[in-house]
Order: sequence, then structure tokens, then C-alpha cells
Amino acid sequence: MTIKLTVNGKQVSLEADPQMPLLWALREQLQLTGTKFGCGMALCGACTVHLDGQPVRSCQTPLEAAAGKKITTIEGVAATPSGKAVQYAWLKIDVPQCGYCQSGQIMSASALLAGNRKPSDADIDNAMSGNICRCGTYNQIRAAIHDASAHLAKGG
Repeated sequence: MTIKLTVNGKQVSLEADPQMPLLWALREQLQLTGTKFGCGMALCGACTVHLDGQPVRSCQTPLEAAAGKKITTIEGVAATPSGKAVQYAWLKIDVPQCGYCQSGQIMSASALLAGNRKPSDADIDNAMSGNICRCGTYNQIRAAIHDASAHLAKGG
């Protein structure tokens, strides 16, 4: 079956099973390997992408659910103001250790700031609760989100 998607602003058509997880279409067919496979059960957040601006777990999102929608991956998130601010803050605060979960963390943080430019700690904890960091960089993640929020408030 042919499925049409918009990925990082580009129209693509894929010949694929409509039930294929979006994650595998992104990684295997489109070679966008920044989105990671973590648990395969939508529990860890490593596979987070934006679907029409909302964070979703691509390991459990069937390709047919993404048909006709706008998908943003870690490779394209810097094209958004919140994504650019979050990526800058991640580097400034030196968030990543092993880095495996970071694309999912950045995608969730970017979605949060796109909808809430001045989140409280509780807002951050709520938005990021589905993202697991085995290195335990949660304090740095929160600090980076606050830094990105301040950057956006200054017009960045």
C-alpha cells in the first residue's frame, strides 16, 4: 500500500504495510536514524517524534495513523523555534551522557515549549514523565528546558 507522509517538511510516499510502526518506516525506509528504538512498548520515550506538533511514540504508532499528517523527527526539529532553543540549551547545559535517549527527550521538551513557553517544574515533570534516561540526567534536562524557555522569552 502507498502511504503519503510529510516528514520534516518534505512530502514522501512509502510502499509499506499500514500497520508497520512509524519508527521502522523512519529508520529503515527514510534513513532517519536519529529516532531511536528503546523498548518497543511506548514506555521509554526514545522513539518520540512529533505528529502534527504533538509528541508520540513512533514504536507504537502505525504508519496508517501518520498518513497525511506532518511528522517532525530529531533531524528536523531545529527548524522550529522551540526545537532550536532546546537543542542549544542541551549543548549549553551539557545534558547528554550516553546520549541514547536524548533525541526523544529533545522531542518531548520541544513539544512542551511549543505549547507552554514558561513551564513550571511540575509542567516539565509531567511532559517529560514518559522519557527515561538511564544515565539519570533529569536535573540537567529540567535546567536545559528552563534555559530554552528563557531563551525563547528573549525572542530567541
